[in-house]
Amino acid sequence: MNKYLTEFIGTFFLVLSITLAVITSPADVASLAPIAIGGTLMVMIFMGGHISGAHYNPAVSLAAFMRGALPAADLPMYWVAQIAGAIVAALLGNYIAGGEVAIQPGADVSMVQALLVEILYTFALALVVLRTATTKATAGNSFYGLAIGFTVVCAAIAGGGISGGAFNPAVGIGLALGGGTLSTVWLYIVGPLIGGALAAVVFQAQGMTDK
Repeated sequence: MNKYLTEFIGTFFLVLSITLAVITSPADVASLAPIAIGGTLMVMIFMGGHISGAHYNPAVSLAAFMRGALPAADLPMYWVAQIAGAIVAALLGNYIAGGEVAIQPGADVSMVQALLVEILYTFALALVVLRTATTKATAGNSFYGLAIGFTVVCAAIAGGGISGGAFNPAVGIGLALGGGTLSTVWLYIVGPLIGGALAAVVFQAQGMTDK
């Protein structure tokens, strides 16, 4: 139960930071939102990494399961906890900030372009998680939270304007159900799950797949 509660809390604060940062940031500081989001993910990872693995992302949980770092029995419960945390955070964040985050691809961006961005950067995120937080070669390191959080910062800055920048099915679902755009929510489910699965495949191909 502690694992599932940790996944709920970590995902909650990640999505709360996304919601508040996007809604309340004036134009001249909006570019700092990715730092707030990635920083929140980093500290939540340090908070819960030793308890649940600190996935806070169904695509990362899928990658961890495929890699053998998450039992099959835990996968659905991780997803439930993550999605529940995201929905509660989006609703509460909307109330606090008096708005909503309508996550969607950028103007004049095709669905193929947006899907590729979601796949590629989720792939990068999941591979960084697998390599920095699930192998004996990097066991006990002090940098994994920073590495994972900064991957999200880079992804949000580079790809957020193209795809909307979820890289996380829980984020996409939470923001969509919190008042965003339901018509494109599939993009933030399918793309990240493909990216997470590809990361697990590449992880195995790279070798050094010690438990």
